[in-house]
Amino acid sequence: MLMAGCALGILLSAPLAADTPPPAPPPPGSSAVVPTTAVAPPAGPAQSTAPSPAEQLEEVLVQTTEPKFVAPTRRDRIGRIWAPVLIDGKGPYRLVLDTGANRSAITVRTALSLGGSMTKGSANTLVTGFTGSAMVPTLHVGKLEVGELLLGPSDLPVLADVFGGAQGVLGIEGLADKRIYADFGHDRLVISRSHGERARRDFTVVPLRVVHGGLLIADVRVGMVHAKAIIDTGAQGTVGNLVLRDALMHHRPRNARHEDIIGVTLDVQGGDNILLPDIDFGNLTIRGVHVTFGDMYLFQHWKMTNEPTLTLGMDLLGSFDVMVIDYNRHELQIRTREAPDSPL
Repeated sequence: MLMAGCALGILLSAPLAADTPPPAPPPPGSSAVVPTTAVAPPAGPAQSTAPSPAEQLEEVLVQTTEPKFVAPTRRDRIGRIWAPVLIDGKGPYRLVLDTGANRSAITVRTALSLGGSMTKGSANTLVTGFTGSAMVPTLHVGKLEVGELLLGPSDLPVLADVFGGAQGVLGIEGLADKRIYADFGHDRLVISRSHGERARRDFTVVPLRVVHGGLLIADVRVGMVHAKAIIDTGAQGTVGNLVLRDALMHHRPRNARHEDIIGVTLDVQGGDNILLPDIDFGNLTIRGVHVTFGDMYLFQHWKMTNEPTLTLGMDLLGSFDVMVIDYNRHELQIRTREAPDSPL
């Protein structure tokens, strides 16, 4: 069963583990989250309090059995990108960074910990998920802070806990001039203002287009079929529409595996999980990607049912060594795990 979700029209993340406590806060004024050396499967991180500002940097370097900020995709698990977000000065809360979500959202448990009152009745908001839509309450907050990103005031949708142990999702509000640096090899996440930096020589550059108010789309080729690919760091798996499936094959393959997809609205839609031909984008060729094909509600919402389209989830994006999304340059910059190590 594939779990997927989304807030207000855009794909969010999927549950992989039970709730875990948030990471320790970054130094005040810092745009970078300090890396840890942990790369093991999820377990709750330890926390402690720094005795002085001078020692706060060291306090972030807490030894833990789980990645604190970015987890790579491996054979036995799907990777994640977590951002430590302060909400009205509380936290930080561990939110899934989602380039496919047009709004940030939080879980019920997070809303209760913030101490506010959730709206009811006419103040509810309509959430459109990957598999359906629903009315949900909202919680008014003054501001959200992480790195150089400052948002608010905002009415955050309050959703069921479908974020894989995170406490919500950080959407694309405020990212139009930002640069996201995710180093899966060193458990490091940096959200900073883009200064138009060109990619290093050991990176592959993939041009992006921005549609629907913030969706990032790359032009790819799947086998011999040209398709649109949505860069979606909040999605667990890669999902394709029926037009792409039909362009790749005239009949449903006998080895297709049925898979149910559950969205944040808890609606369920089924699809066929199929091994794709090679995916070519930029100068990269990606092999061995499984895609779940179906007539998904969100493809209809996006009006992407008439041409081959797929969402690239963390099963693929988390397999890179370093991934940079530069909203200012409209670029995806990728370093594969085979490339030599290089500094930030």
